[in-house]
Amino acid sequence: MPDLTLETAYAKQLRVPLEAVCGIDEAGRGPWAGPVSAAAVILNPKHLPKGIDDSKRLTHAQREALFDVIQDQALASSLAMISAQEIDSTNILKATLKAMAMAAQGLNQVPSLALVDGNRTPDLICPAFCVVGGDHLSLSIAAASILAKVARDRLMAEADDLYPGYGFAQHKGYGTKAHQDALARLGPSPIHRLSYKPVAKVLQSFQD
Repeated sequence: MPDLTLETAYAKQLRVPLEAVCGIDEAGRGPWAGPVSAAAVILNPKHLPKGIDDSKRLTHAQREALFDVIQDQALASSLAMISAQEIDSTNILKATLKAMAMAAQGLNQVPSLALVDGNRTPDLICPAFCVVGGDHLSLSIAAASILAKVARDRLMAEADDLYPGYGFAQHKGYGTKAHQDALARLGPSPIHRLSYKPVAKVLQSFQD
């Protein structure tokens, strides 16, 4: 289970308050449709929500319940998304780092340092440290992973109503068999990532 061990160690190393450590994570790098989402969270070490874990280890119901609890109890939290169109115009890595930076900038408290899930850090106004597998280790990153995933999942559920037939509410844009079949039948929707090879291949077949 993630805890505050990393937050405490880095805060001590940089001589900053534990209450100023931010965790950052993203959701939605792999899907063929929809935005990439990122969240930044500064937890209150004296009032930690119970049950926080890597979002992938939690059930849908657990994530939904924790979404509001984290936002209510955190010292600061922020969400940001980058659209499929912008992903296509740059690339998924640049879009993800931009979403992370925007989430950090959206905090109503300036962090003194950030722990970022993965092996790349966005451009921030504070020192940032990569933590590979951070959502398994850092409580702040795990909290951010929950916010990022729930926010994106909710948006994809709304997209299911806007673009019926693709099954976005079920697969959230990932390349499942059902999604592949719907894409082949209907062609790309306005929220598909046209730069992704499976989508580009289908688009070409519709244009031929």
